[in-house]
Amino acid sequence: MNKILKTELTKILNIDYPIIQAPMFLVSNTKMAIEAANSGITGCIPALNYRSLNELEASIMEFKAQSNGPIGINLIVNKFNDKKNEQLKVCIKSGVDYIITSLGNPKSTIQACKPRGIKVFCDVTNLEYARKVESLGADAIIAVNNKAGGHLGDLSPEKLIPELVNKCNIPVISAGGVSNGKDMVKMLSLGACGVSIGTPFIATHEADISNDYKQAIVDYTANDIVVTDRISGSKCTIINTPYVKKLNLKANRFERFLFSNKYLKKYFKAFRWFQGTKMFKKSAKNVTYKTVWCAGPSLDGVHSIRHVSEVVSDFLNPIMIEGDN
Repeated sequence: MNKILKTELTKILNIDYPIIQAPMFLVSNTKMAIEAANSGITGCIPALNYRSLNELEASIMEFKAQSNGPIGINLIVNKFNDKKNEQLKVCIKSGVDYIITSLGNPKSTIQACKPRGIKVFCDVTNLEYARKVESLGADAIIAVNNKAGGHLGDLSPEKLIPELVNKCNIPVISAGGVSNGKDMVKMLSLGACGVSIGTPFIATHEADISNDYKQAIVDYTANDIVVTDRISGSKCTIINTPYVKKLNLKANRFERFLFSNKYLKKYFKAFRWFQGTKMFKKSAKNVTYKTVWCAGPSLDGVHSIRHVSEVVSDFLNPIMIEGDN
């Protein structure tokens, strides 16, 4: 076993390898999380992937019935998610192992989870927010860099990871820019205790999405990933399909005004959030001429549709072989 694979993250979650199968809207599911756990890593599922609280609870229970590994749930903790408090209650009741918070203040989540031994990892894109969540009692930081898929940060992993590692006192997990084992080793060598990997797991047999979406992950490259701020007001990466090429990816002047106006922004962001999630839902399951697929540049490492276990093996094999030499 290569010693670089034994990290603070493997200790915290009692997993073999320092990889989180990242929570992906409409993509991550129980089957994927079970296969991730059975492969020595851990999977995290967005609570928003479930239409009801009963479905969320049933998914967690299904996982626990089929795996002894850790299960994580991703909670959107901003005010646009009016189900967040009830989703948190379900997670606590069901005994999830960790929660990843995104897009908001994690204070109440951390306070509720701490006494129950549930770990809380918080998405951050800069040092200021990292220090804030650390002061609130977060167990680890998810450092979202400018190579991430979906919502991304402004800083490169080379800048963001060392800065957070050197100036924060809790573990740092890197999110973004890992398309193969070499990339993972790089993130760990920068000081990260683990990596959160999403896009390569889109093209898996366990993902309940259209085969066209999976094949797009195989066929397109990092050069085909573009960034738009029109969906939610925050930067988001999508595949530059023929339909997307016809779109204006940048918010216009009026939209920028609405996104930034003190009194109107919360209503406009909520409206765009609803529109964006509805659009992604249609695109994930069915293909139309208006299909918009979310993905990150790490699709460069995907050359076929595989099982989750095969994706994990492909990341680990070069590292394991090197460790044996």
